[in-house]
Amino acid sequence: MSRRSRRRQSAGLRLPLIAFVALLLVGAGAWWWSQRDDAPDTTAAVATHEGGDPQRIKETLSLPPVENTRPGGLAGDVPTPPTSAPATRALPAFLPPEARATLALIARGGPFPHRQDGAVFQNREGRLPRQGRGYYREYTVDTPGLAHRGARRIVTGGDPPREYYYTDDHYESFRRFEMSQDTTP
Repeated sequence: MSRRSRRRQSAGLRLPLIAFVALLLVGAGAWWWSQRDDAPDTTAAVATHEGGDPQRIKETLSLPPVENTRPGGLAGDVPTPPTSAPATRALPAFLPPEARATLALIARGGPFPHRQDGAVFQNREGRLPRQGRGYYREYTVDTPGLAHRGARRIVTGGDPPREYYYTDDHYESFRRFEMSQDTTP
């Protein structure tokens, strides 16, 4: 076989190989791009200066506390005494109306509209109480007018859920709320 025909043969194999590798890279990039909005942002901007005290910097980056609220009230509200007639409890006022549908799906076990719903929430930022891996699960609370998942989530703790948290700023802060059998989603 002459050199010229060997070059043509190797060039003929090179082009499909390059196309395959390019297609593989595009596919991996598309998958990564679709996942990046689903993962909580774990980066924190830290401004330092020469001679800065690391302990002081750490203190200025302390995480906001988790608000503990009861249905229909704010943290620190005095609970009202129970009435003699059984009543259904309302959801907290800070939850958007769309949270009702998400809570109903959680109670039924799905099916969920987003493939990420029910996935393990890793609590990488440490804003929720520390628990073992798999304790927290996240669910999307739809935002009207958005074509993507948006920033609103309900995070549950336990299986079945015993703790409920709501975030409307993509895991920057959480508000805890209570759900019981007499709370209507």
